[in-house]
Amino acid sequence: MDYKNIIIKIRRIVRSINLESKKIQKNYGVSIPQVLCLEYLKNSPNYQATQKSIKDHLNLNSSTVTGIIGRLEKKGLLARLPKSGDRRVTTITLTSIGDEVLRSTPGLLQQRLAVKLKRIPADKLEIIGESLDRLVEMLEIEDLDASPMLTAEDIIKEDLNGPQSSLESSLD
Repeated sequence: MDYKNIIIKIRRIVRSINLESKKIQKNYGVSIPQVLCLEYLKNSPNYQATQKSIKDHLNLNSSTVTGIIGRLEKKGLLARLPKSGDRRVTTITLTSIGDEVLRSTPGLLQQRLAVKLKRIPADKLEIIGESLDRLVEMLEIEDLDASPMLTAEDIIKEDLNGPQSSLESSLD
């Protein structure tokens, strides 16, 4: 396979992620990381979680998660509740409005991919992983935050503004 075909396939993947991100934002008023936050709450016991567990699940820094939670709270999609017995700890809970928004959003590209990847035999999955590792090394992006969703627009902003500052702020 010609190297140009590999680059075209990578561009196609990045473009599809970018288009999905814009479509979700336009049609449902939430970003993909916000959808992932709502889904995490929906799958949590009693539809509740701590901000730290959300941060760990999304693999983002605390300030980015604070922004995501703040925006979702303003829209009434989740609520912050003091933990019973310890008012210093806040529990984040999914609201009925958040659940409705979540039910109306389509399955995300990365979720559809995850289902298909689970069907691939382990040896072939290993080959895909090794190939992606090699691409990451070649692009010298080993230290880039593995955020839940990234668009080409985010990459351009990062190039202009330096690492992580605009990238993480664009996720919330």
